[in-house]
Amino acid sequence: MINVGLAGLGYWGPNLARNFDDLADLVWLCDLNADLLDRYGARYPQAKKTDRFDDLLEDSSVQAVAIATPVPTHAELVRRALSAGKHVFVEKPPALNAGDAEELVALAEERDLVLLPGHLLLYHPAVAKLRELIDSAELGEILYVYGNRQNLGQIRKDENALWSLGVHDLSVILHLVGEEPSEVWARGESFIHEGVEDVVFCYLRFPSGIVAHMHLSWLDPHKMRKLTVVGRHKMAVFDDMELERKVTVYDKGTEQRAESYGEWRTRTGDIYIPKIPNDEPLRLECRHFLSLVAGDGDPVAAARDGAAVVRVLEQLQHSLERAPA
Repeated sequence: MINVGLAGLGYWGPNLARNFDDLADLVWLCDLNADLLDRYGARYPQAKKTDRFDDLLEDSSVQAVAIATPVPTHAELVRRALSAGKHVFVEKPPALNAGDAEELVALAEERDLVLLPGHLLLYHPAVAKLRELIDSAELGEILYVYGNRQNLGQIRKDENALWSLGVHDLSVILHLVGEEPSEVWARGESFIHEGVEDVVFCYLRFPSGIVAHMHLSWLDPHKMRKLTVVGRHKMAVFDDMELERKVTVYDKGTEQRAESYGEWRTRTGDIYIPKIPNDEPLRLECRHFLSLVAGDGDPVAAARDGAAVVRVLEQLQHSLERAPA
């Protein structure tokens, strides 16, 4: 069993604690909040408690560290953990700028350590089905992809909708398209907190010609977690708000009339709902991390993909800042 120390017991940390307790040996809990330490220390009595991150790094029995602290702390904590020889699981994004993200990848490669940013949706069985539909060419040539991630709340003061919400859909779009965009722009508005965009629209164009769009908002009457892939032959929708109908494939497309003067017509066929496994994405993600620590697979592949997400987020942020008032 792999010994894991967990730093951060706020919003997402307890979910990591539950999974690493089941899949590995959870030996340390770390948080600055004494009440959280007491609460989760009682739930995991075998784990030592501390408010000092260095306790995890100085314990030679700890092989891996999971970091679920506030985002601005990620890069520094990851750097310290890798420097101490620990494998690292860190919640997304691993850094707030591309330079730091690329430095962390280089450090992990230099130390031959696992670095896995927690892009949870990449482990969702529905996203795996979308990738399968694309790779098998069932959808035909991919034309465009668009995501809707909207809700009323959770309104933040220290992070805009691009970094809070966009990181989810962007990681999936880059995963499905398989390349980084050659052109990006973003426009947003700050209605609640000045300088913190609560509504953001993003556009991306890729070298292959595929385009993508993201609508991100925590000021919307509808809670939406939806990604649509439009192909030449078929179209697929991943709707994470649906309990059973996670992916729907539409046999819809366009085709050119035979012996015509270039006219195109629309075509509508069957709709089907493929069966999607009901596996918990976080359990799959934690299991993958532990398998990497055990030596199965490229230890830094996920970190390279995570750095690409940060690069594109940074480009979109620059576009937001350059937008005319």
